[in-house]
Amino acid sequence: MTAADTYRTFATREACGVSPAYERLALAVSGDAELLALIERLPPPKRQPNLLFGVVRLLGGPVEDPAAFHAYVVGNWPTIEVEIRRRATQTNEAGRCAVLLPLLAALPQPLALLEVGASAGLCLYPDRYAYRYDRQLLGGAGRPLLDCTLTGALPPSRLPTVVWRAGLDLNPLDVTDPDDLAWLDALIWPEHAHRRARLRAAANLVAADPPLLVRGDLVDDLPAVAALAPPEATLVVFHTTVLYQVPQRRRRAFVEVVRGLPGNWIAAESPRTLLYDGLPEPPGAGFNNVLALDGTPLAWAQAHGQAAAWFG
Repeated sequence: MTAADTYRTFATREACGVSPAYERLALAVSGDAELLALIERLPPPKRQPNLLFGVVRLLGGPVEDPAAFHAYVVGNWPTIEVEIRRRATQTNEAGRCAVLLPLLAALPQPLALLEVGASAGLCLYPDRYAYRYDRQLLGGAGRPLLDCTLTGALPPSRLPTVVWRAGLDLNPLDVTDPDDLAWLDALIWPEHAHRRARLRAAANLVAADPPLLVRGDLVDDLPAVAALAPPEATLVVFHTTVLYQVPQRRRRAFVEVVRGLPGNWIAAESPRTLLYDGLPEPPGAGFNNVLALDGTPLAWAQAHGQAAAWFG
């Protein structure tokens, strides 16, 4: 896929109806020969729209107006390129816990959570957030509130009991580090003020009780981290919108490793990243991940946790 195709697909599949600014910007970049020439000098994993847009936001550049964006990127490319090469897309959206919760609450309790591609670990606290499924509330006041539209299944009636939580990431982020927190903020799309406020609230929660975050590879180091989980708890290895950054051969190796571990495996990934037979049509025209338990697809889930449509 060319860089132009990547940006055009991002605009029409991911940003459409979710971020007008990024939809407009990605479409403009897809037809901008000068910007595409710069982007195509990067390694393929570094050509992601979210990565370029996030770096420009981090540096204080404009992302609302395509002409201003073009001028800023061309004029500041050496600085932008350095940041792109040293960073990765590590969106840490606590809202994804809302689509994971129905599965987590239904598993044998208590749980030992191990997130692959954990970033700063905000999704390791599903028991600490409050949830609103349409009008039904779960969890107490004073917690970060996660909104989710749930169809095809009843909302969970309880929060899970989590006795151990750990994350595995090539580059774990620290919510108490101002640079790391600024990067997480920059990865949030421009119009999403509610997600920005939620990031701050979740970061404060995590800073008060940090999880175990291990720097390592999702294939080579996963068994050793999983072995640290208390044996009396149900181990749950999970990941959300992570495997698209992993080469296909390593994805297959990861699936073999995670299937060989005790406990359960929850995946929320693009249907082009993890393949399943016989999937129904996704709801609407927007981008959806497939939510699966132990390799069985169960629901379509929007990437930021704002909705889930169950079919299994």
